[in-house]
Amino acid sequence: MTTLQSASRRRRAVAAAGAVSAGLLVLSACEKPTPIATITVGTSSVNSEATCYNDGKALTAASLASCLKDTDIKSIKVDPDETVRFGVDPAVADSGWTILMNGQPLTDSSNKTYRTIPGSVFFNAQYGAQGNSTLVSIKEGEKDVKGLWSFKLKKDS
Repeated sequence: MTTLQSASRRRRAVAAAGAVSAGLLVLSACEKPTPIATITVGTSSVNSEATCYNDGKALTAASLASCLKDTDIKSIKVDPDETVRFGVDPAVADSGWTILMNGQPLTDSSNKTYRTIPGSVFFNAQYGAQGNSTLVSIKEGEKDVKGLWSFKLKKDS
């Protein structure tokens, strides 16, 4: 009877080892997620992985231009009287990041993980806004662009 129990234990150990190995294979096939950027307005927020990211290495000009044309981006409604809060992963902050509005720099580069901008800025023609929605991007990197996160801000009046 001890021989049967011993064989049964060995089979379970081999099965468990096989399951663990299969799980590791599946995990190794997954891509590493990109850092997250978040926009919060009042009690609403939206976050996203990068539209373009090359594991912390510089992006080419061609890939960056393609990313700025991406239309599959998340959106959030913004009351012009509200404050828009931007948050980035600490690794992004370490590289420096800039907020772009319709592809043009809206802020200087920052190493903080959090920034705020009045909502009215995103719908003001003086800052390049057109109509009731604005493309806002977060650009990682001060000299070389290492990542880009894009969001659409829709006017909520």
